[in-house]
Amino acid sequence: MQKTISYKLKNLLSKNETYLALVIIIFSIVVTVINPTFFTLQNFFDLLHNTSADAILAIGFSVALISGGLDVSFPAIAIIGQYLAVNALISLHVSNLALAFLISCGVGIALGAVNAFFVSVFKINTLIVTLGTSSLFHGAMLEFIGTKAVNVGQMPQCFTDFGLTKVFTLHTASGTPYGLSMFAVVLLIVVLVTWFIMRHTLLGRIIYAMGGNFEAVRRSGVNVKRVQFFIYCYVGLLSGVMGVMAASLIRYSNPTYIVDTKLLPVIAAVVLGGASITGGAGSITGTLLGTALIAILNQNLVLMGLSSYWQQFFVGLMLVAGVTITHVQRRIRSVRQLGYLQP
Repeated sequence: MQKTISYKLKNLLSKNETYLALVIIIFSIVVTVINPTFFTLQNFFDLLHNTSADAILAIGFSVALISGGLDVSFPAIAIIGQYLAVNALISLHVSNLALAFLISCGVGIALGAVNAFFVSVFKINTLIVTLGTSSLFHGAMLEFIGTKAVNVGQMPQCFTDFGLTKVFTLHTASGTPYGLSMFAVVLLIVVLVTWFIMRHTLLGRIIYAMGGNFEAVRRSGVNVKRVQFFIYCYVGLLSGVMGVMAASLIRYSNPTYIVDTKLLPVIAAVVLGGASITGGAGSITGTLLGTALIAILNQNLVLMGLSSYWQQFFVGLMLVAGVTITHVQRRIRSVRQLGYLQP
């Protein structure tokens, strides 16, 4: 029994997620001392509401990263899906959330397939492909669809309603209503589906194996082109979901908003969560914890008396720290496997 507990504790302490959770707890305690309203159920629900869309983007990026790819086109895909969905509903004079999701996700899957085509058929580096298509997709949207932002008065009502819908509602002592947003339900569905694919299907095991040794997977007879199409179409699908959620959150659609603000924080969250930048390692839990830490940091730096410009500094610092930590962990595991260190 004691050996079992010791083994479980050792296994727990070997995981990046454990230390990330401890950092979040310590930072939350510091913030709570400065601002006692931080550690409340209302603030937790608000934080979940505001970060669910970013978490979905991070999950999509993590799947590509685990496979050994780097898809940096997801912000462009998200805004294109969102902007097309908003303008389509306005043009059709309808307010239908299901149609908005259908359009945005359909666009996301189609653009993801374009990425997959260049990656799998021409075997071009994923970073180069997605950097190029990101600029290509976004530039085409601005040229052929429009550059005019859609303000709250022009937004279809379904976006506003979705952003305000609660699973249940509670009230503070003063009578102010708050509750669990429907965004949390969408995030939970994405988390469960992605977790099941990555941990309990052959496809998920292949994705991890591709990140570890792509050539070995290809030589084993796996149709890696199909897997790559799934990966990049899945990133596109989640980007489309995020686009609708982002529009519902701020009740505004600006064709440059997500492109300018989401790339670095999402990458930092995933890498900080323990995903290896070279592929083969990562988890949904780590991705969610990394997203939570970035969100808490961004939300509370001003309360701690620091300028908002420090947000960029700390996000960059965390990205470098995350890459360094995962690199060191991989080196240690490699040395142990060679027998130079005792496990």
